[in-house]
Amino acid sequence: MNEDRLKKVLENHCGGYNCAQAVACAYSEKLGLDEKILYQLSSGLGVGMGSMEGSCGAVTAAAMVIGMLAQKKGLSNRDSLRLSRQLTNDFEEKNQALTCKTLKGRDTGNVLRDCGGCVSDSAKLLEKMIDALDKQ
Repeated sequence: MNEDRLKKVLENHCGGYNCAQAVACAYSEKLGLDEKILYQLSSGLGVGMGSMEGSCGAVTAAAMVIGMLAQKKGLSNRDSLRLSRQLTNDFEEKNQALTCKTLKGRDTGNVLRDCGGCVSDSAKLLEKMIDALDKQ
C-alpha cells in the first residue's frame, strides 16, 4: 500500500478538491497522466455526480483509476468491469451505501460516512487492488 498516495488523496481533499478529484489526481504519476487533466476529467463526478443522486465521486474516481491500470496491464474490458464491481461492492459492504445522498443521510438524517471517510476508504480499497494488480 502506497502511503504517499493515501496522504496525497487526503491533502487534495482538504485542499479543496472534490471527492473524485482528490482520488483521481493522487494517481496521476501512477497513471502517467497530467494531474490537471485528471482534475478536469473528474470535476463533474464529485457530490454524487453533481446531484448527490449518483455514486460517491471518490468511488467513481477509484473505478476510473483501477480500470485504466487494468487496461495498461493488458487486461480485458471484462476484467476492468470485474475490478470496478469488486471495488464498489467492497465500498458498499464497508459503508452500507454507494450513493452520495444515502452516505450523507440526506433523506434519513443518519450520516453513514462523511466525505473524508469516503475518500479515505476509496483510496485504501484502490491501493489493495493496485497491490494485487502489481503482483500479476
